[in-house]
Amino acid sequence: MDDIVKQALAKWPNVPHCYGWLALDARGNWRMRDERAQHLNLPGDKLTNTALVAFITRNYAADERGCWYFQNGPQRVYVQLEATPYIVRTDPSAGWLLHTGAPLGTLDAALLTDTGALVLRSGDVVAQLDDRDFAHVLPLLHMDGAPVADEVLLDWIAGQTEGALSLNGVAVERIAADQLAARFGYVSVPSSETAP
Repeated sequence: MDDIVKQALAKWPNVPHCYGWLALDARGNWRMRDERAQHLNLPGDKLTNTALVAFITRNYAADERGCWYFQNGPQRVYVQLEATPYIVRTDPSAGWLLHTGAPLGTLDAALLTDTGALVLRSGDVVAQLDDRDFAHVLPLLHMDGAPVADEVLLDWIAGQTEGALSLNGVAVERIAADQLAARFGYVSVPSSETAP
């Protein structure tokens, strides 16, 4: 957390929390959701200011309830998650790279949802793969030790075929997309009722 944020927290400890105004989309973009976007359930405007994005990223954390937020000075701005708390991409030199710029680390678990989203876990970090990178990852998936064909993978996702699916030697588990938040203990849409 930035020192200026810590100082603001000490000076103004009781600033009300903010909900609905900031989102993280499934491609790792921060989105500002004004009143219109919130009312119409739109994703909001993609933030492109490099300094602002870096500030949000440096001050991004979760509370004890699994609600993710950006500490904006003395105020917590809770983040609506389109997917998982982190989004991961493939990088030719760094391997698995989070939307924050940090490496994912050693892969502990891999899950494939019924909607075809690949979710990776390393320690406490849970990250959904940016869908634009799935084509790069597909050759890394194996069924019973052999490269998996597209049709076989689709059948496996749908539960129409069995087999041991793996990603770089890590077993891939099938999971319903709507079970991810409960499984990994995060809140997708924080509100004043879910946050402490």
